[in-house]
Amino acid sequence: MSEKIRAADLPSFDITEMLKTDEDIAEYLTVVIEDGDPAMLAVTLGDIARARGMTQIARDSGITREALYRALRPGATPRFDTVARVCKALGVRLVAQVAPVEAGTATAQATATGQATRD
Repeated sequence: MSEKIRAADLPSFDITEMLKTDEDIAEYLTVVIEDGDPAMLAVTLGDIARARGMTQIARDSGITREALYRALRPGATPRFDTVARVCKALGVRLVAQVAPVEAGTATAQATATGQATRD
C-alpha cells in the first residue's frame, strides 16, 4: 500500500526561480500572451519583475514600487501604459504577429469565398 502525501509536505513552487535567462523570460511571456488572458499577463509581468528585482523594475519604469505591486497582483487589470513601461524596464517587447485563421470563423469564411476586405 502506498503512503499518502500531504499537500503541506510538498515543496512550494516559485516560477521566479525558473526565470534565469532573457530567453526563459521571453518564452514565459510569449506563452501567456498567446493564451490571451489579460489577468494572467499582469501576474506574469509581476513574476518576471520579482525575478529581476521589483525595486529596480519600479525605478526603471518610473512607477513606484507599491503601485507596481498593485498593478501586477493577481486580479489586477493594469493599463496598457503600465504594461508598456514595465516591458521596457524588463527589456522585452510585445510584438504583433499575424494569427493563423481558425476554421469556422467569419474571417476564415470570408477568405475562403474571396470576400476578405481591408478597411
